[in-house]
Amino acid sequence: MNPLFSQSPLLFLIVVPLVAAAFIMAGWNARFTALLGASVSLFFVCVLLATYPTLGPGYQFVSSVPVVPQLGISFTLGADGLSLVMLALSALVTVAAVAVARTPEKNPQWFYACLMFISAGVIGAFASVDLFFFYMFHELALIPTFLLIGIWGSGDRQAAAWKATIYLALGSFVLMLGLIGLYLVQPEGYRTFDLRRITMMAEAGLITDAAWVYLLLLTGFGILVSLFPFHTWAPQAYASAPAPAAMLHAGVLKKFGLYGLIRIAAPILPDAVRQYSNILLILLVGNILYIGYVTIAQRKLDWMLGYSSVMHMGYIFLGFAALNTVSLTGASMMLFAHGLSIAALFALSGELRARTGTLDFAELGGLAKTMPAFGLFFGFAAMAAIGLPGFVGFAGELLVFFGSFSGGKSLMGFAGGKEIFALNNFQIATVCGVWGVVISAIYMLRAYRRIFLGTQNARWSGLPDLAGLSRTALTVLITVMLATGFFPQLLVKLIAPALLP
Repeated sequence: MNPLFSQSPLLFLIVVPLVAAAFIMAGWNARFTALLGASVSLFFVCVLLATYPTLGPGYQFVSSVPVVPQLGISFTLGADGLSLVMLALSALVTVAAVAVARTPEKNPQWFYACLMFISAGVIGAFASVDLFFFYMFHELALIPTFLLIGIWGSGDRQAAAWKATIYLALGSFVLMLGLIGLYLVQPEGYRTFDLRRITMMAEAGLITDAAWVYLLLLTGFGILVSLFPFHTWAPQAYASAPAPAAMLHAGVLKKFGLYGLIRIAAPILPDAVRQYSNILLILLVGNILYIGYVTIAQRKLDWMLGYSSVMHMGYIFLGFAALNTVSLTGASMMLFAHGLSIAALFALSGELRARTGTLDFAELGGLAKTMPAFGLFFGFAAMAAIGLPGFVGFAGELLVFFGSFSGGKSLMGFAGGKEIFALNNFQIATVCGVWGVVISAIYMLRAYRRIFLGTQNARWSGLPDLAGLSRTALTVLITVMLATGFFPQLLVKLIAPALLP
């Protein structure tokens, strides 16, 4: 029997959504089949999470099949604690995205099949130990994303799809150059795409003069993550995308870039990360402050959520740039936290658009009177996005701020003959990050007030409240955010051993 099938249960996670997509295109009930496939994947991830602590740290469930052994390319699957957290995020958001999806009149089979292809792509990327397949699975997930926006989106959907395509294709091309560069800087005769072996070579000091590789990786991953100033594609794409597509891309697929930096650049190229940390600090402050103020200026919920998603990437970049175990753990937790909160918010945005036909704040108001459950769920999701204590985002932000504030070198100076303390670049960026929390509170609370409080327009008096699968899916997302917020060690115990010592 092929060792990949006999030894790695992770292959099952990739195959399930692909099989579901095949059955959907063969004529099976599209929504039911997609929901069944997503639910099976989620159940199986839960089994792996329960099994992993009994197996010890490091990569488990590993299996490998050589593909091009002459170039060191193999189809290698494996997962450690960080990978499993990202797989859990992928499975959770996929179930929620399918549950809240509204079956379109045009090509419904292809609509749900695209959702399954995105799920297979992100799961394959997070489960891949070989960087070649890590990259290829991400590309697999991008193609159906463009189709979902361009075919089933709203507003100027085709312009949004093309803009996202151009930006993300550019980011993917630069990233490919960076991965090729990482391959070339390895000692001749030992070159491989296996992340474990590359990390071992880096720890042994065999990978040197690779700062240019890091710059390529940072640029490529940065464009994919919407790092300032390469961010303009994201808000328009999310505003035009159908809710399930926005949930999967903003909640999961966009995390690929930051996951890649944490997984590749942090352990393999730490000196280059530190060398160019000031450049990254300037850019991430642009994400937090500039994009934060732009978010405040938005007058539509979908655009506000799109910009807020871009803004919150700045916090995760801050945790990465500080490059210590505390900050990296916080950044990884924020990947999980933001993925759940933004997915919940885009789900609610889609439900609101379906009921009212508009997301303009000026046309809404007083909806809590007719949709109390909707208002409650939106309040929970908004508080989670802000980072309210009790939600997992608070624990992640706290670790990022503590870790980043301790980063860099302390600066001491003299004034009036006395020694004084001065903030270094990391500490200044951390202060900006804390102010960003205030900005987040402003635009989220303002959105809640304009949508659910105040005088209600008479035409909204008969709107139906949340019910059915949408209500169940949102309950699950919020419950997970609260459970991991009250007990953050559930995530810390999985994530921390996978990061830098």
